[in-house]
Amino acid sequence: MRKLAFIFGLLATPLGAHELWVEPEAYVIEPNVNITANIVNGQEFEGTRLPFVPRRFTYFVNFSGSTGTKVDSRLGDNPAMSQPAVAEGLNVIAYQAKIAEITYETWEKFQRFLDHKDLGDQRAIHEERGFPTEGFKEIYSRYSKSLVAVGNAAGADRQLGLLTEIVALTNPYVDDMADGMRVQLFYQTQPRADEQIEVFEKANDDTVTIFTLRTDADGIATIPVKADHEYMLDAVLLREPSEAIAADTGAAWETLWANMTFMVP
Repeated sequence: MRKLAFIFGLLATPLGAHELWVEPEAYVIEPNVNITANIVNGQEFEGTRLPFVPRRFTYFVNFSGSTGTKVDSRLGDNPAMSQPAVAEGLNVIAYQAKIAEITYETWEKFQRFLDHKDLGDQRAIHEERGFPTEGFKEIYSRYSKSLVAVGNAAGADRQLGLLTEIVALTNPYVDDMADGMRVQLFYQTQPRADEQIEVFEKANDDTVTIFTLRTDADGIATIPVKADHEYMLDAVLLREPSEAIAADTGAAWETLWANMTFMVP
């Protein structure tokens, strides 16, 4: 049975706060081996592996440096990705899910989600905007990345233009990790200062440790990491939906989820 360790200010177990992440079957591969990766929806590194269904996403690409290629699987393929690397070096898989929606039957359930993701108390604003506190909608979209080492693993992550995005400032496969893994959080290409990043740390025995950190004034956070562990980073942004989206969906709120997975050899 999987064990959970909670440290560094772990918040309550999320209700409705399911992550969506890219999970390679191997984070370190040789140049002549396909990158095979799953799209997973769940919590704490356990979840459902989603098949390749183009109507579920708007963007599914693998980059190495300035070169990118679309993930070109067949409908229903699971794993959702299995194809050659773009090039030897660091490959960055990026997946943007289409907008989905959820209905909250009570304000309390929504507030538990807000507390978990450090999004504040929004009830007064919610009521001032004329929305009910029962049976209201939230829409959400996911922006997930994964770092895969191919051959020499040389190279660096970069901004890919996602609406919200975590960018690795450290290459975990070739850089010295003694001082941690540095990442930068963005929204509309601008750094997000003083925001929470939730860290999921998975050991070989499937123990998952969860803790949170905050970005600095430049949107940068340094993640303490351990060798031979897998990591998932998650950061959520809450905003009011645009007038057009609100009119189309009736949603009161919109959340944007930035996610990144990698491992430390």
